[in-house]
Amino acid sequence: MQKIKLLVTSLGLLVFGLTIAQDGENGSQKGHENTNKFRQMYQEFSTPNLFRTGSGAPGSAYYQQQADYKMDITLNDDTKEISGEQTITYTNNAPEALDYLWLQLDQNIRTKDSKALLKDGEGMPPAEETASFVNKHYVPAFDGGFNITQVKDETGKNLPYTINQTMMRIEMDKPLESGEQFVLNIKWWYKINNHVVDRARSGYEEFPDGNRNYVIAQFYPRMAAYTDVEGWQTHQFWGDGEFALPFGNFEVSITVPSDHIMEATGTLQNPEEVLTEDMLREYERSKSSYKSPVFIVTEEQAIVNEKGYSTDKATWTYTAENVRDFAFTTSRKYIWERQAVKMEDGSTVMAVSMYPKEGNPLWEEFSTKTVIQTLKTYSKHTFDYPYPKAVSVHAKNQGMEYPMISWNHGRPEKDGSYSDRTKFGMISVIIHEIGHNFFPMIVNSDERQWGWMDEGLNTFCQYLTEQEFARNNPAAVPSGVYPSRRGEPSKIVSYMKGDQNFISPIMSNPENVHQLGANAYGKPSTALNILRETVMGHELFDYAFRTYAQRWMFKHPTPEDFFRTMEDASGIDLDWFWRAWFYTTDNVDIGIERVKKFHVTSKPNNRVKEILEQRGMSESDLPELLYLVAEESDEYKNEVIKRTEKENFKTLNEYLMDNFTPSERSKLKTPKYFYEVTFIKPGGIPMPLIVQYTYGDGTKETITYPVEVWRKNDNEHKRVIASDKEITSIEVDPKLQTADVDTSNNKWPKDQSDSDFENFKKKVQ
Repeated sequence: MQKIKLLVTSLGLLVFGLTIAQDGENGSQKGHENTNKFRQMYQEFSTPNLFRTGSGAPGSAYYQQQADYKMDITLNDDTKEISGEQTITYTNNAPEALDYLWLQLDQNIRTKDSKALLKDGEGMPPAEETASFVNKHYVPAFDGGFNITQVKDETGKNLPYTINQTMMRIEMDKPLESGEQFVLNIKWWYKINNHVVDRARSGYEEFPDGNRNYVIAQFYPRMAAYTDVEGWQTHQFWGDGEFALPFGNFEVSITVPSDHIMEATGTLQNPEEVLTEDMLREYERSKSSYKSPVFIVTEEQAIVNEKGYSTDKATWTYTAENVRDFAFTTSRKYIWERQAVKMEDGSTVMAVSMYPKEGNPLWEEFSTKTVIQTLKTYSKHTFDYPYPKAVSVHAKNQGMEYPMISWNHGRPEKDGSYSDRTKFGMISVIIHEIGHNFFPMIVNSDERQWGWMDEGLNTFCQYLTEQEFARNNPAAVPSGVYPSRRGEPSKIVSYMKGDQNFISPIMSNPENVHQLGANAYGKPSTALNILRETVMGHELFDYAFRTYAQRWMFKHPTPEDFFRTMEDASGIDLDWFWRAWFYTTDNVDIGIERVKKFHVTSKPNNRVKEILEQRGMSESDLPELLYLVAEESDEYKNEVIKRTEKENFKTLNEYLMDNFTPSERSKLKTPKYFYEVTFIKPGGIPMPLIVQYTYGDGTKETITYPVEVWRKNDNEHKRVIASDKEITSIEVDPKLQTADVDTSNNKWPKDQSDSDFENFKKKVQ
C-alpha cells in the first residue's frame, strides 16, 4: 500500500507543479463573472415568498380570485348574431383592495379597425390564390367586435367603463376590499364570423345547403386574471398569446333553433326539455355504456335533421363548477355519440363526440376512441380527470380548447376516403385539444404571457398519449409506432440549428416569437421528453411531473413553480437544463475530437523526462512508476515498440506479483488496451454524454456519463478507457437522444464517403 501512496503522490506533485506554472504564466489576465453553465438560477428566478415557495409549491398566503357567471345567451341563426346578458359576481381574495376591474373583450380583435390587423409586416407575393387575394383587397373588413349596451352594478346603477382595444376597465364607486364581492351586469351583442374564412378560434362554418355549425368561444366579456405575480393581466389579445382567466362557477342558458343539437362546458340541466323521447332514452343509456359509444343522434337521423329549418326556439341550460371559461357548439347537422369511461379513482367520465356527416367514416371510427385514450394517459401522468365529460367537436381547419370541450379538424374526402396524414392529423389534434383540459384548463397557467406552459407541457403529454394509442390500437397503427410530429429529439434539430435571427428563447411572450409552433410546442415538449428519457429517467421524472400537476391543479402556476417543483420532487439539480433549453437559443452539439491509444512501459517517457529537467531532478529521484506513450507518437514507434513486452511491463508485473496473491490476481481485470478519448462540445447546451463503444469481437457497450462532465470545462472532456478488448469504433449519441444538431463529429473513426470526383469516376466507368 505504501507503494500505491508514493505513486499517487509523485504523480500528483508533477501535475501540481505544472498547474502552478500555468497559473503564474496567466496571472495578469482579467477576472470574469460566473458564466458557468451549472451555476444556480438565483438571478433568473424570483425570490420565494409567502405566496410561492422555494420548493415550487403554493405558499401559505397563496390566493386566487373567483368570478362566477350567470348568463342568458341567444344565438340568431338567421342574422348570424349572438347576444347576451350576464351577471358576474367577482370575489376579491387578494390581500389588497382593488380600485377597478379589468375584463377581456377578445372578440374586439375582429373589429374592422382592430390594431391586430396591422401588427405584422407583409410584402407583395409573386402569386396568390384568387380567393385569398379578393378577400384581402376587395372584400370590406369584417366588423365583429363587441357592442356593449349596458354595464350596471347590482342596484341597477350605470358603471363608468373604458374600452382599450380588447380590454375593458370598469370603475367602481369605492375600492373592492379584500374578501368583498362585487356584482355587475353587462349586456352585449356581436356579429358571428365565418371561422373557416378567417381561421378564427370561434365562429361558424357554412355548408352549401345553408346549414351552419357554430363553435362559439371567447363570446362574452370575461374577467381578466389578477394574481400575486402580475396584478391585473392586461396584455392585449393580439392573436397568438391566448388566455389568462380566474376560476368560477357558471350557469348558462343558451337559446337556439329548436332543431339544433348542442354541447357545451358543464352538465346539461334540462335534457327532458330539449331532447326528443328517443334521444333522451339513449342519452341516459350512454351513462352506463362502457364498451362502446351510444348514438344519441345517428348519421341517418342527422341527415334528416339538417333538411329542416325550425323557426321555434329551445333553451339549453348548463352548469359548471370550478372552470375558468365556457364554450358551446350548436347545429342541426350533428351526429352525437357518448361513451362512459371508468377512471382509476372509480369515477365515470363521459367521452363525447359531435360531428356532421362530412366527418364520417373517420370520426365515427376514431374520435371517441381517441378521447378515451387521452383521458386515461393524461390522468396517469397528472391527476384523475375531475370533470364529468370531455367533448370532441368536428370543426373544419380547427384545433382549439376550452373546459370539457374542444374543436378538432380532420375531414375525409367527399367519397369518404382519407389518407394516413388526415387520419393521424385528426387523432393528434383530438389528443392535443382534449389534453388541454389538463393544461391549462385545470393547471391554469397564464397563456397570454407563457404560451409554452400550456402548449409545451400539453404537447409532451400528447406525445406520450400518441405512443400509447399506437400500442393499444394496432389496426389503426400497424407499425406499432405512432408518427408523432413533435416530441422526438430529432424532430427539433432543424429548428435549433436554424437562423438565430428567427429563433427566440422558450421564455418569450408568444407575440414576440417568429416560429411559435417550434418555440412553444416543439422545443419544450422535446426538452421534457429528453429530460424524462435521458436526464432523469422515467421514475424520477414521472413522480416530479405528477407532483407539479397535483400541486397546481385549479391554481395559477408560473414557470418558476414548474422548474422548482421538478427539482424539489426529484432531488436533481436541473438549473443547467432550464437555463440552456428555456432561457437561451443555444443548441446541442457534442462530438469526438480525437482518440489516442496508449502503450504501458516501465521506462520514463519523453514528457516525464522534460518535467524532470525543468525541476532539476533525475530519474533516480522517482519511485517506480508506469509510463504511457501514445502509439501514434514517434517515441512509441522509435523506442517502445523495439522493446520486448517483458521489458515494457517490468514494473507493472513486479508490482502485481509483490502486492497480490495468485488468488487475488485471478480476480483482477486484465486490460490490454488503453485509450484517451477527447470529447468536444461545440454546442452551447450541456447534455449527458452518451457513448457507444464497439469492440474487436463485435460486442457493443453504451455508457452514459453524467452531464456534470462539462461543469469544469465547457469545451472538452477526456476519458481514459482501459479495456481487455480493442476498441474499433466509438459513437456519441447513437440513438439520437439529445437533439444533436451536427452528427458529422459523432463517430470515430469518421465515416469515409467518396468524394464528388470519385463518384463521378464511378458513373463514367
